Amino acid sequence: MPEEDLDCRVPLPPPVCRSADRGSDSYSAWYKPRRYLHFDRPVGYRLAAQIVSDPSAVARHSFYPFISFESVRTLLRFDPITGKVAKREKKPRKIRYASHMDSQVYRYYCRQLAELYERQLLRSSAAESVLAFRSLHKSNIHFAKQAFDAVRGMGDCVALAYDIEDFFGSIDHGRLKCAWTSLLGTDRLPKDHYAVYRSLTNFSYVHRRDAYKALGISLNNTPRRLSRLCSPAQFRSSIRGGGLIQRNELKKGIPQGSPLSAFLSNLYLFDFDRTLSVKLSATGGLYLRYCDDILILVKPELETEIRGLTERLILAEKLVCNSTKTQVSRFRKNHLGQFSDRPLQYLGFTFDGKQTLLRSAALARNSSRVRRAVKRAKATMKKRNSVRSHLGQKEKPLFKKKLYESHSHFGRRNFVRYGYRAARILESEDIKRQLKPLLGRLQRLIDEP
Repeated sequence: MPEEDLDCRVPLPPPVCRSADRGSDSYSAWYKPRRYLHFDRPVGYRLAAQIVSDPSAVARHSFYPFISFESVRTLLRFDPITGKVAKREKKPRKIRYASHMDSQVYRYYCRQLAELYERQLLRSSAAESVLAFRSLHKSNIHFAKQAFDAVRGMGDCVALAYDIEDFFGSIDHGRLKCAWTSLLGTDRLPKDHYAVYRSLTNFSYVHRRDAYKALGISLNNTPRRLSRLCSPAQFRSSIRGGGLIQRNELKKGIPQGSPLSAFLSNLYLFDFDRTLSVKLSATGGLYLRYCDDILILVKPELETEIRGLTERLILAEKLVCNSTKTQVSRFRKNHLGQFSDRPLQYLGFTFDGKQTLLRSAALARNSSRVRRAVKRAKATMKKRNSVRSHLGQKEKPLFKKKLYESHSHFGRRNFVRYGYRAARILESEDIKRQLKPLLGRLQRLIDEP
């Protein structure tokens, strides 16, 4: 079928599963069209289904290099005493995204493997412990409430919060392959599965800035008419011929950003999750994991034992804890209530036994975002009025509607609305008090000359 056939309006029957036990499938379950620029064009369901339904075609499929860029986030902290935002170190994160056809292959295999994983997880004791990248129809707010309610119920307890350093970049290929094979119940990976596995372990990538420069495309002003970055001939001459393709030569690491990577992070830690879940459940504690954020609630007398076990298991998985983010919060309960020596920070919230709050870093990021938005709006107003003045037209005031919709409770989907939803789910009046001054701050920024 020619690549130009992009018709995704008339679906074919669901692909027939021939390799391993792939479970049920449906048109809407795995296929997801996207319109971003890559080395190939967006692919319709008809062509995608033709490839993924044939294991031999997947085994022969030539995967394009990932396009890579670095997402840099400046860590901020809001000082409630001074009322100022303090900048901290920058946190870079390497993001790599696959070509359109490759993404459909990854989504299809993710769908099939996830069904097997869910059945395996339900047979274990870890189904309530693994929170991320599953269809649980809950958000981080609900998971935070689960953790804080457990702390309240335990009374005297210790919360151990671990963060895995460079999680996706540290996944050991050999251990991942064993977990994948075990999930399929086979001695070795089928050829199609092995092709997908190899594309994510021995992956190749091209830096986005280098690719755009080699192809003469502006990063900041990309022509809308483009449906792909280049033709196959241009790819061979300018990208491959230009020596821009790099390859992961390490025995660890998978690209963060592919449709299959998130699921594989759960699969990789299946034995880890099961071991800790069984241990904590037997000792009256709780184990929760949201991607690389691990939370353990344990009775004070078992802190040393559980902490040692957890750190040994992490090392056994060939992972490393981020010591700067590992936190220990000890909770005590007496006739005055529950209190802690250090607030527990979990999934964007803090809990000290009495108060549940939004993290100060989240408030700081929102404050910085609002300032930038108001500054841009005022710059646009000045530029527009300069032109109107030159034409002898009356100046227009600042457009405030979008600012209020994006940064106040008058909007529908923004940080403030998220905060009020969190306050309702977490039953926290303290969060509402944190949000109350935000409208006034926005109005003052707008009124400033």
